[in-house]
Amino acid sequence: MSFNLAAFSYIIALITDAFLIFASIYHVIAFDELKTEYKNPIEHCNFLNPLVLPEYGSHLFINLLFLISGQWISLLLNAPLLAYHVHRYLTRPVMSEAGLYDATSILNANNLSKCQREGWIKLAFYLLSFFYYLYGMISSLIQ
Repeated sequence: MSFNLAAFSYIIALITDAFLIFASIYHVIAFDELKTEYKNPIEHCNFLNPLVLPEYGSHLFINLLFLISGQWISLLLNAPLLAYHVHRYLTRPVMSEAGLYDATSILNANNLSKCQREGWIKLAFYLLSFFYYLYGMISSLIQ
């Protein structure tokens, strides 16, 4: 059993993915609260907007680790979500601060259901990724 760069990248990816799982769970809960009108949309957007860039940055960091360590399959599995993050951020509403959610249009039924569906899809992706990273870490430690 040897510790190499691939094992290190999978360990870091596991830790980061756990953070991303909790962030997507919070997004799903927050959009559900907004859908049932338990939360003010301005407070909702002011709290969720600062979480967008750390989520995207941590996912980019995972991909950079896989690129450096030569884990091409893991990189290819993460590339579509990374491309979606770049596209989503470049086509965000015009705002004065960083983030994706605009308080004036977040209560639109189409936007709200889209954001909630996006949260569920990201949660499923991060959960599947967590188990794949666990498998990758164990297999790279065994080699």
